[in-house]
Amino acid sequence: MSSKYIPSGLSFNPAAPAIMHIDLNSCFATIEQQANPFLRGKPVAVAAYTTPSGCIVAPSVEAKRLGIKVGMRVKDGKAIFPKLIILPPDPWKYRDVHLKLRRLLEDYSSEILPKSIDEFVLDLRGMPVLKSGSFESAAKEIKKRIRNEIGDWLMVSIGFGPNRFLAKLASSLHKPDGLDIIRRGNFKDIYKNLSLTDLCGIKFRNTLRLNNFGVFDVWDFYESPYWKLKATFASIAGYYWYLRLRGWEIDDFPYSRKSYGNSYALPKPLKTVEELSPILSKLTEKMSFRLRRAGYVARGIHLALGFRDGRFWHKGSTFSKVIFDSREIYKKAVGLLTMSPLDGPVRDIAVSVFDLKKKNILQLDLFEDVVKKSELSDAVDLVNERWGNFVITPARMALAEKNAVPDRIAFGGVKELEEFTIEDVGKLDA
Repeated sequence: MSSKYIPSGLSFNPAAPAIMHIDLNSCFATIEQQANPFLRGKPVAVAAYTTPSGCIVAPSVEAKRLGIKVGMRVKDGKAIFPKLIILPPDPWKYRDVHLKLRRLLEDYSSEILPKSIDEFVLDLRGMPVLKSGSFESAAKEIKKRIRNEIGDWLMVSIGFGPNRFLAKLASSLHKPDGLDIIRRGNFKDIYKNLSLTDLCGIKFRNTLRLNNFGVFDVWDFYESPYWKLKATFASIAGYYWYLRLRGWEIDDFPYSRKSYGNSYALPKPLKTVEELSPILSKLTEKMSFRLRRAGYVARGIHLALGFRDGRFWHKGSTFSKVIFDSREIYKKAVGLLTMSPLDGPVRDIAVSVFDLKKKNILQLDLFEDVVKKSELSDAVDLVNERWGNFVITPARMALAEKNAVPDRIAFGGVKELEEFTIEDVGKLDA
């Protein structure tokens, strides 16, 4: 965008800080402590795998105070605190809290966007909750209701701002159990006490880039004219940061999904179609559920294999008709598998669907009842969603080991939890 469209002295947005960001502190670990009172007050960490090389995905508040961080290996966490309690993920607990929290928040706004399993953004502009009170009173009421209605050990940090970015920044200022507002009257004081890396999206590389242009803290960043930020980032990013820091909304755009997929690192060597098919079946079942749950159909499928000798093979295919049914996706995935050079043990297997379309109108087919197939898939999904993963499963999956392709929950900057998406965080250990 040309700088002629950017006011040279654009001031901070004077609008009310009616965007709320709510973050469930130390989500997975705190939910485990809520479920088991004996874990409360103790350093706990949920890890993708509980083995020494497993990746910690959620340390508790107590563990964080000891210096244990997300992404750290289990063995490194225990080197800091040998009595650190390591737990495997329990996705259904986390989903249950996510859904309960969402239902509670619907009492305050009809405009709710889940940013991840532990984060929500609410637009409170014009909502009745503010007609009889303030932002602070609304936040305190939400905190109290969460403790009373969902779990007395659960803590959330809440932030308000005139745009999404500053609402998220406000929620991070005083974790855990924080409550902060960034508005026109106080942003200057807040900015002057923040370092560049306190901003989401600014890490080591961007810090060096800004330092090279004379920007050393957040207040310098705010005071930088648009032309300087444009030169600093050499992209549209300079324009985005110019507006974000001034409280104007630039991140309010729909997220477009390009693909869905699942991968699995095989614990033992497998090298035949017969051995790999049950694993592939479970991967496609999980992926297909996510695809349909998000309201998409696909026109392409991709399969990739990593071999234990370091070789890598992959192949994709596109189709004239859309695919969404688990059985059909599995058949096409197996077709790709039969084309692979299975001349050695496989280490990793990954399958994905791409060229996604919203499932608005299904194209009818002369040779099969597409609507009936869609209704059957939806019915199976509802049963599995209510009673647990794979309550209804294809017979071919019976050959897969019980713990093959374990269920995992997404964390971090996942943008697809509005579709209640489950990701395999175990791949972090690959």
